[in-house]
Parts: sequence; C-alpha cells; structure tokens
Amino acid sequence: MGKEKLHINIVVIGHVDSGKSTTTGHLIYKCGGIDKRTIEKFEKEAAEMGKGSFKYAWVLDKLKAERERGITIDISLWKFETSKYYVTIIDAPGHRDFIKNMITGTSQADCAVLIVAAGVGEFEAGISKNGQTREHALLAYTLGVKQLIVGVNKMDSTEPSYSQKRYEEIVKEVSTYIKKIGYNPDTVAFVPISGWNGDNMLEASPNMTWFKGWKITRKEGNASGTTLLEALDRWLRPCSGLPHCTHRLQVRRAEGED
Repeated sequence: MGKEKLHINIVVIGHVDSGKSTTTGHLIYKCGGIDKRTIEKFEKEAAEMGKGSFKYAWVLDKLKAERERGITIDISLWKFETSKYYVTIIDAPGHRDFIKNMITGTSQADCAVLIVAAGVGEFEAGISKNGQTREHALLAYTLGVKQLIVGVNKMDSTEPSYSQKRYEEIVKEVSTYIKKIGYNPDTVAFVPISGWNGDNMLEASPNMTWFKGWKITRKEGNASGTTLLEALDRWLRPCSGLPHCTHRLQVRRAEGED
C-alpha cells in the first residue's frame, strides 16, 4: 500500500496585479484541479466583460465585485494534488485595502509563494516603501510562515521578453529584502515564470534556456529543481516533534465543498 500523502496549506501573496490569481488558477488547472470546459467557460465570460486575460484568475476570483474590478478581495481556497502532497492553495488579496483578509489567509499557511511581477515598473511598485511585496513578505514571516518560494512572474513582459538580466536584478533585490526581515535567501527557491503562458510552472520553459534551475541549501537537506511545482514538492514538513514547533491551523474546507 502506498504511503499516504500529506496535506499542506500554501498561501500565494504579493503586490496587487502581480499575477497571483492567474498563476494560482493556471497551476490548479495544470495539476488537474479544474477541467478544460470550466476554464473555457471562464474565458468566454471574461472576454464578454473585456477581460479575456483573466480566465485563470477567475478560477479563484468568484465574487462579482472581484471580477468587475479585476482584483482579489477575499481569500479563496482550492485543492489539488502534487506527486507528494494534497495541497490547499490560498489566494490572498494583494490590494492594501484588504490586508486583514490577507492576514487571515496567511495565518493558515505552511508555506508562502511570493509572486513578484517582472514587468517594467511593476516590480519597482511592489518593492517600494509602500508596496505590498514588502508588506506581505514581512507579514508572512511574522505570522510564522518560515518556508518561502519566490515566483518572478510576467517574465514574458520584460524588455526584452524573458530577460535574464531583469530576473537576476529582481532576485538580488528581493534576496536583500527578505534577508533583512528574517528569511535566509539560501533556503528560498526563486523561479522565473509566466503565470499566464505557463512558463516554468510544471515544465521547463523553452523561452528561458538560460535558467539552469533553482537550488536551496538547508540543514535538513539540499534541494534543486526547475519549475514552480517542483519547488512546492520540495516543501519540508514542519513539526517533527521539536519542542519549539508551532502547530499551524489546518484548512478544513475548500470553497465549493459540502
């Protein structure tokens, strides 16, 4: 009999419009958490509202107000499986008006995926003094989410597209910031992705052949890989009987379940 998979809760955080919901929705779709017909339905509805690029985000952004404004207001929960885990993924709002909802989502997580947009001006807005990239990363650490993955998103919108130079600049700046707040960048997987196109989500992207993969170094064992999904699968189980271990809240119910 096969070993039963562990359940883990992952929160997706980051600045407003960094592509969190699109990345999360696309990942859920690619992992078989939603069928093609539903995605096609969302695509049609989004196109009718003049928001064709929101089809993956609508997997999670169910509220009418969210669809019309194109931002996530509440937290959304969805479940899918990786080769190692049953995953409940929590999509947290990036807009600063809804920070309480973001805190609710993050407090339930075992691991955080920080999405930063690589587009011209977008990264700078998120990492600025009042940007949600900084605030969300700090809140995640403060709330006890010690395992972090960074998805450098919208690599298709850099100048030129899929720019290695731009990616490396972002990794350097984000590493400096997360180190200040308490994370060790050596334990953080940085993955260049396109949440819309699917680059480096489940398979290595032919658009970024310069990317030789991510590597993390930690006392529990080193890990390496190329894709975002591989980074999620390398998550370390916390609470291995250590006296200082904090037991995290378990998400019991995904939206849409009875």
